[in-house]
Amino acid sequence: MPRHTPNDRTPDHVPDHADRLDTVLPRDYDGWRDCIEHKCAIPLTRDYIDHRLRILSDPGLEETRRFVASYGEAHLKQIVAWFERAREEVAS
Repeated sequence: MPRHTPNDRTPDHVPDHADRLDTVLPRDYDGWRDCIEHKCAIPLTRDYIDHRLRILSDPGLEETRRFVASYGEAHLKQIVAWFERAREEVAS
């Protein structure tokens, strides 16, 4: 039986967790912002941004631990950076 790589898209290839996340998670700030504001219809207000930053910056919270378990520490850091950028844009 031939061996498949993660980039194979043949019918018998089942994408692993990393493959699925790669197609679902935004890769850049503009994609992330579009996902929140348009796909999820959540306005990026100062209050919302501050609320999310408080949660995502507290490693002791269950929600933050679930986020890291699902998406990884690197993605958490990226999301926090994007929220901080959005906060700067809202403030100006």
